[in-house]
Formats: sequence, C-alpha cells, structure tokens
Amino acid sequence: MTKKDIHVVPHKDGWAVQKEGNERASSVHERKAEAMEQARQQGRRDKVEVVEHGRDGKIQGSNSYGNDPHPPKDTKP
Repeated sequence: MTKKDIHVVPHKDGWAVQKEGNERASSVHERKAEAMEQARQQGRRDKVEVVEHGRDGKIQGSNSYGNDPHPPKDTKP
C-alpha cells in the first residue's frame, strides 16, 4: 500500500492540511505557517512528502520526509 502525500492548500477559512486523494481536510488553520508546521509533523510521522501550494493552488515546493524515490544527486566531486 502506497502512503499518500500531504498537501497544504488554500481553504475558505484559511489553509488546509489534506492527504492526497481525500476530499476532506485533516485540519484547517488560519495561517499558512501553522498549516505547514502541522503538515511537516504529519509528514515526519507518516514518512511521506509534504507539498506546499500557493493561494492560486499552484505547487510552490515540496519536502520528502520518507524514502524519496528520486533523491537529489550530490553535486560535489
């Protein structure tokens, strides 16, 4: 079973933390920073990726807290 990524997305009441594929939010926060902190904690616990969205819904960035299938390549010789 594949674990689902966690997204921080705009919500009518602020910002929502939502697991990929779920219609309902896990939690809703007034500030994006609060939602990101909750998502990071959940991401570390579940060992999944946390995806940050902007107010327009577009992805702004992501962090992996589990086994990243595509880790960054080391640029040092």
